[in-house]
Amino acid sequence: MELLSEINDFLRRSQMPATRFGRLAVRDPRLVGDLKNGRQPGSRMTARVRGFIAGPGA
Repeated sequence: MELLSEINDFLRRSQMPATRFGRLAVRDPRLVGDLKNGRQPGSRMTARVRGFIAGPGA
């Protein structure tokens, strides 16, 4: 659930739609909705999402 909170904070700050975030971060526009419905991301996906949130060069 912690990852979903991080994503929601990012979406609020950036005003980015959830589907766009999923598409840009991991090429999955359903990511945020699936996480809300209980999807458990693997460690690689979690790392990709956090890397996207951190921004380029992070």
